[in-house]
Formats: sequence, C-alpha cells, structure tokens
Amino acid sequence: MLSPEQIADAANRLYRAEKDQTQIRALTMSFDLDMDDAYAIQKAWIDRRLGDGEKVIGYKIGLTSRTMQVAMNITTPDYGVLTDAMLFPDQCEITAADFLDPRIESEFAFVMKKRLFGEDVSIEEVMDATEYVQPALELISARSMRVDPETGYTRNVFDTIADNAANAGIICGGKKVAPDEIDLKWSGALLYQNDDIEDTGLGAAVMGHPAHGIRWVCKRFAPHGIALEPGQIILSGSFTRPVPVKAGDHIFADYGALGAINVNFV
Repeated sequence: MLSPEQIADAANRLYRAEKDQTQIRALTMSFDLDMDDAYAIQKAWIDRRLGDGEKVIGYKIGLTSRTMQVAMNITTPDYGVLTDAMLFPDQCEITAADFLDPRIESEFAFVMKKRLFGEDVSIEEVMDATEYVQPALELISARSMRVDPETGYTRNVFDTIADNAANAGIICGGKKVAPDEIDLKWSGALLYQNDDIEDTGLGAAVMGHPAHGIRWVCKRFAPHGIALEPGQIILSGSFTRPVPVKAGDHIFADYGALGAINVNFV
C-alpha cells in the first residue's frame, strides 16, 4: 500500500493536471498501485476539490459493459464522484479546450428519492428508491496520458480509477420518467456526432439492466457505511463507446420516446 505522503503526491499531480490543462504520465509509471490505492488517490483528489468549494451531487459507475471490462482487463465496474462543478445543462456550449482528451458516452441517470444502503440491494429496491430516470451524457477526460509518448506505456484501470474513473462532467436532458414507466433494458440511444451516427446502444449493455450498476455501487459502499442519499444523481454506466470530441463538434443523443440531448463543443 502507498504511504499517505505518496497518496497526497499522486492526488496533487491529478489536481494540477486539471488546473494546468496538461496531462501527466500515468501514475502507475511512478507508483505501484493496487485498487485500494487508486480509490485512496481518487478520494484525496476529490477532497482537494471539495476544499475549493465544490459539493458532491452523486456518483458515476463505469466499466459496466463486458466490452469495456475486456478492454481494461478487469471483471468489476468502477466508480467516480460527481460534483456540482461537473453538471452541465442540456443544449449547452462546452469549451473543449477546458478538458483533456474529452469524450462523450450515452447513459441513464438515476435520481434518488430515498436513502439506499446495503450489500444486497435488489433491482426492485433500486427502482423503489429512484424518483426518476433521465437520459444523460457523460463527459470523460484523461488527466493522465492514455499512452505515454516516450515509452508507449498504456495506462491501466488503476490509473483510470485514481483519475476519478475518468469523469469530467454530466449533461442531463430529455424526459424525466418514473422507473416503472419504461423498460430500461430495451431503452437506449442513437449517438450522433455532426449528423453522423457514431454508436448506438441499449440499457441491457449495462450488466443486463442499468439498475445493476446502482446495486453494485451500493455493495461497494456498504462496508464503508456510505449510502446513496435522496437527491443524488447516479450515472448507471455507459451503453455506447467513448466518442472523442473537439471544438466545432455537435453532439446529439436521440433517446427516442425519452427525448434527446444536444451539446455544442466550442
């Protein structure tokens, strides 16, 4: 395990990378990380942001599809923290240069109405604790280099977890619907970039049902006494691949009967 000083050092590197808009080398090139270390670094970095005045508004769950788990050589999802500084409105303009290697994914956002806690939470309990489900896009970013330009080293899942599971923002839009009003397994999106369909997907790609992502994070948090709280936003996991974006791009996510999300990158 890393020492407290090493964790603080690694967290500061990520903090400075985002502030300075300059990618750093993968942390695993400097530190021998395990998963506990990665989450400790993530927490230390988020604590720095909270110290700057940001507030926690929820969590994101990632690596929920088999495709992404195989790509990252991992068999379990991961999570990151959402703060109010990461929340963008629908039909907004986002400055692409404010983010490092930005990409967009299609997801569902669950907004909680009841406290949800425990290692064995069921899908039914997730749905009962959810006020509404809404289409969402996740804006992801890489504060550490995906591939080191000098050595060719590729960052691994511990680098990604430490990097707040690559989260940078969330854009919610479309309709807010009660969870029992839709079949989330068969609900999904067409993800357009500049009028071209870049990817499509269904909620079933998220561990069979998006609510499984919520169940997983409850199980992960329970030993630490952490619950999902009323009003929090939980991104349940992407069902489309990460699409790179740049200034001048228009992103349109068509969720069919659930509406759409529009974002312009400038």
